[in-house]
Amino acid sequence: MYQAKKQGVLLVNLGTPAEATPSAVKAFLAEFLSDPRVIDLSPLFWRPLLHGIILPIRAPKVARLYQQIWMDGGSPLMVYSMRQRDKLKKRLNIPVELGMTYGQPSLQDGLQRLTEQQVESVIVLPLYPQYSGTTTAAVYDALGLALKSFAVVPELHMIRDYYQHPLYIKALAEQVRSSWEKHGQGDYLLCSYHGIPQRYANNGDIYPLHCVETTRLLATELALDEHRIGMAYQSRFGKEEWLQPYTDKTLESLPQNGIRKLDVISPAFSVDCLETLEEIAQQGKETFLASGGEVYNFVACLNDSDAHISLLAELVKDSANRQE
Repeated sequence: MYQAKKQGVLLVNLGTPAEATPSAVKAFLAEFLSDPRVIDLSPLFWRPLLHGIILPIRAPKVARLYQQIWMDGGSPLMVYSMRQRDKLKKRLNIPVELGMTYGQPSLQDGLQRLTEQQVESVIVLPLYPQYSGTTTAAVYDALGLALKSFAVVPELHMIRDYYQHPLYIKALAEQVRSSWEKHGQGDYLLCSYHGIPQRYANNGDIYPLHCVETTRLLATELALDEHRIGMAYQSRFGKEEWLQPYTDKTLESLPQNGIRKLDVISPAFSVDCLETLEEIAQQGKETFLASGGEVYNFVACLNDSDAHISLLAELVKDSANRQE
């Protein structure tokens, strides 16, 4: 008689420094920015620049930013990711572990903990709704490296994206409506996605297509026309052109176009982190108000909300059903 393999889930996020210190931030950024999926420049050029100039200058600055948002249990990304892991495990009643593409706990750590629980078939769920070579594909790469030390490799089933899943769109809409109920509805809802270099999209990365579709579906769910919702890209790095429009430039221009009360959400982030809590919630607010805006409301990420856990559970169940 055929016996089904024991299943488990590996939740994957990008990662975070272990501490809000320059040394910890430097170690994390060194690993993250050395991945050719993230920075595809020649190592002969990039590594001396990264280690000789960028990290010594950037690490202390980023550490100070992390210190502003650090929580009792660690960085917000780590705290919310662990809560997601625990709630999803309780919901599904199967082993669920957490692994980070960069930093700790590593993907190897997460996979090892699953195999120690006799898991033979792993559903890998990268917490990136929209696919990008810089994020989801990097998980594929890292999984291959992580499994090199395994004598017995488990089955892997990857959930590549969920940018248009009905429960994802409904969860985003629920988060926006909750903000409206608490703070009042703004004149405009800006969806701010993490950016990538325009060159990556030109070379075939489908990430911007996914972002556009998520925004369109969210607009439909919230019954917002094109004059009430829009999108932009944040967190650009370096001097080359990135996906546009840029979030900071958009925040500067919106008040000049009559938008005085603004709501901002970051749909590409599954948990709040430095890029949402500091860059958007704090810096973004300062930029908008300094440009003539009057009210700025940051809509929190889905984090460990019930709607988000329901979505993640459905994604896992769908993947498991496809294997039968």
